[in-house]
Formats: sequence, structure tokens, C-alpha cells
Amino acid sequence: MRSGVFARASDWAVLAPWERYLARVHAVARTWADPVFCLESAAALWGMPVFGEPRLVHLLSPDGSTWHEGDVAVHGLRDGRSTDRAEGIRLTTQSETALDLCRVLPPAFALAIADALLRSQPDARPPIDLSASGRAQLNRRGLRQLDWVQARATGVAESVGESVSRAVIEWLGCEEPELQAEFRFEGRTDRADFFWRRRGIIGESDGYGKYDADHVEAAKVHFIQEKHREDRLRRNVGTVIRWDWKDTVQWRTLWAKLRAGGLEPVRPMNTAMLETLRENRRSLPR
Repeated sequence: MRSGVFARASDWAVLAPWERYLARVHAVARTWADPVFCLESAAALWGMPVFGEPRLVHLLSPDGSTWHEGDVAVHGLRDGRSTDRAEGIRLTTQSETALDLCRVLPPAFALAIADALLRSQPDARPPIDLSASGRAQLNRRGLRQLDWVQARATGVAESVGESVSRAVIEWLGCEEPELQAEFRFEGRTDRADFFWRRRGIIGESDGYGKYDADHVEAAKVHFIQEKHREDRLRRNVGTVIRWDWKDTVQWRTLWAKLRAGGLEPVRPMNTAMLETLRENRRSLPR
């Protein structure tokens, strides 16, 4: 992984891209003298979303200069950064990590970062305002995107897939769904990721680890429970449309599923924004 830092090839091969990236970050933490991590590297350490496997490990410069060494990028930023420690490793705070990433990631991924921040700090006082925080800095990059993200960010969305799906649903021209609607039928309480109440349509976003389980039997139990929940919702509410991460980022597949389930556009499709899903230039090729 780095000079003097090794991983078993068999262990490395089964890691997800974001897990490999976190391992690379930890390798830098072991081999550099008191590094301060930022951007995707800080996000990985905080447990915030990381998309694919980022190309670079990102550090703050101690003297304001910017330079590279291999796959490590050292950033000299115009604005100061507050830092914290996670498991003894220095890194930018969660709020500043999110702010930095929301400037530079594709918009839907930036929204997922902002949602994750709000979920992690539901009682923040004053309320988190990425747009205002960005405008208080010298850095003028991505201000319009910060405005777009701030207008939509919510801690109600429970997963990365839900956050990115919300952006795609908007760009497809669909009406805005309710998030995490609750239903009480047959002695059970169920929640749905998305609900279009007027049409009686439920949407469920899978992926990004939603069905991960440490044991095969646990996975089987979860699958059976999910099947019973979905059948219950179909009996009592109406149509249930299910999609996964690949459907979301390859938006034409999601669009076909939504249309087949009975959703119609209420405004023109925003193809320019949908095309931003095609590539995250900050990640390695998948």
C-alpha cells in the first residue's frame, strides 16, 4: 500500500472501493508525520459518503504551499480550517469537510454529503447553513452549487442512495415525493423511502450497503422480512417501485422504472444535470 505498509492480497481484493480508499488514508496516517486530512480523506475517516475510490489522499499544508507526492495531494488553502481528531488522527471538522466537498463533487453526490452531515448533527445550533458558510470564506468556488445543495439538504433521507435518488427524481421532472412516510397496517409500522401520495406510489432505493450482512443467514432473514414488508405495502397502499444504486446513476433505467410504475413528469427533464452523474473525476475508473 505504501512503503512499509502491507495488506494481504486476498483481504484487499474483497474490499469495496471506498474501503480500499479508507485503508490508503490509514496507510498515510501511519507513514506521515502528524498529517491533517481534508476533503475525501477526512470524509472517509468521519464515516461520511465516499464515491468510488478517490485518486488522491488529501492533506492540509502546514505552511500554505500546495504540492503532490505520489498519490498524496497537500493543499494550501486561502481560508483557515478548524480541525478535530478521530481515533487520534487529525482532520478537518465534519462541517468543514462537508463544505469543502459540496463545492467540488458532482451535485447529486454533494447533496448526499450535505444530507449525511445533517443526519450526524440533527440538533446543531445554529442550524447548519453550507451556503452562508461558503460565502463567509475567501474561496468563491462552487457558490451556486452550495446554494442548490442548501435548498435541498435534509437529515430525513436515511442513505446515500436516497439522497442521490432525490436529485435524479427532481432532474427527471417528477413531482417531489414525501420522504420516510410511515404506514400502519396489519399490526406493523413500515416506512418508505419515497411516497407519491397523490398517486399512491411508493419508491424504495436499495444499494450502497442496504442489504449488507455479516452472515448469510442474517441476510436471508433480512430478505424475507423485506419481502413481507413490501407485500404488506402493496396490499394496503399501492404500487411499490424498487431500484438500486446502478439504476440511479444510470438514470435512464430509473426513469424507465418510474414510468412503468405510473409516474409522469410534471416539468421538463433537466438533461444537463442528469449528465453530471456520468463521471466523478475525483475517483479512479471503476
